[in-house]
Amino acid sequence: MKYFTFANGDKMPLFGLGTWKSNDRDAYKAVREAIRIGYRHFDCAARYENEKEVGEAFSDAIAAGEVKRKELWITSKLWNNAHLPEHVQPNLEATLRDLQIEYIDLYLMHWPVALKPEVIFPAKGDEFLSLDEIPLIDTWKALEKCHKMGLARHIGVSNFNIPKIEKLIAQGGMTPECNQVESHPFLQQPKLFAYCQENHIAYTAYSPLGSQDRPARLKKETDPLILEHPTVMDIAKETNSTPGQVLIAWAVQRGSAVIPKSSNPGRLRQNFAAASMDLSADQMERIAALEKGFRYVDGSIWALEGSPYTVESLWNE
Repeated sequence: MKYFTFANGDKMPLFGLGTWKSNDRDAYKAVREAIRIGYRHFDCAARYENEKEVGEAFSDAIAAGEVKRKELWITSKLWNNAHLPEHVQPNLEATLRDLQIEYIDLYLMHWPVALKPEVIFPAKGDEFLSLDEIPLIDTWKALEKCHKMGLARHIGVSNFNIPKIEKLIAQGGMTPECNQVESHPFLQQPKLFAYCQENHIAYTAYSPLGSQDRPARLKKETDPLILEHPTVMDIAKETNSTPGQVLIAWAVQRGSAVIPKSSNPGRLRQNFAAASMDLSADQMERIAALEKGFRYVDGSIWALEGSPYTVESLWNE
C-alpha cells in the first residue's frame, strides 16, 4: 500500500473506500467486508446520512478483533449548513458520536458553499448564505480550533480551487492538509494537482470511476462513460484487469489518494487489488491523453436562480 505522509508523520493510505451513496445496511456490510479484505482508509461525510451504520461497522470490527482503531484512517466532512463558526464543533462531535470514535483522522469542509442552518439541500436561491455573510476563513478558523482540541488530527477542504486555498492562507489560516476533488482521466486537474504536491497538500480523488450511480440530478444523457472508453478498455485487456482497476491503478500511481465506492464483495476485492497494480509508462501516458476537463459533479446544483454561487465562481474564481 502506498501512503501520503503528513508533516507530523501520520500516514494516510492512498487507497480507501468511499461511502457516498451507500445506504443503511449496505454501508455497514460494505465497511465490515472491506476491513476483512484489508481496507484501512474510509471516506465518510455527515451528508451521506449513513455515518451511524458506518460507525456501527467500525465498532463491531474493533470488538471482533479484526482491526484496531489506530490502524484505521477515517475522514469525514462538515456539511454546507454548518459553516457558522459556532456550528462547526457541535457538528464534528455529532459525527464522532455516529462513527463511535473519539477523534477523526481528517475533517474536511465539504464545499466552499454555505447554506442556512435549517437547510439540508437547497430548493431555491434564498436558502443559501453568501461568502460575504459567512467568509470561508471564519469556518476554517473553527475547524482549526477543533484540530487544536484534538477532535480532528488533520483538517482540509473539498472542492476548493487554488485561489480559494491561497485566500485562506493569506487571511492567516493554516494551510489545508488535504483537498478532496473530483478527479479521473477526463478531469485530471493538472495545475491543482501540481499545486497540492508542491505545497504538501494531500490530493484525494472522488468519483474516480465516473460515478455512474450518482443521483439523477447530477446526470445528463450526454455524459461520457469513462469505464467504456476504448483506451481504458484496451489497457484493461493488456493488464488482465478490469477498466475500474485500471482507473484506480492510474490514480494511485500518479500519487493521488482514491476512494471508489462499492458494496459488492467481489468488486471490493478487485478494487483493493488494483491499488497494487503497476501500469507501464506508455499506459500512463495513454491515459493522460484522455483529459477533457469534464466534470460529472459540475456544481450546477449550487447555481440556482437567486443563489450567490455560480459554476464559474466555484471552479474558476
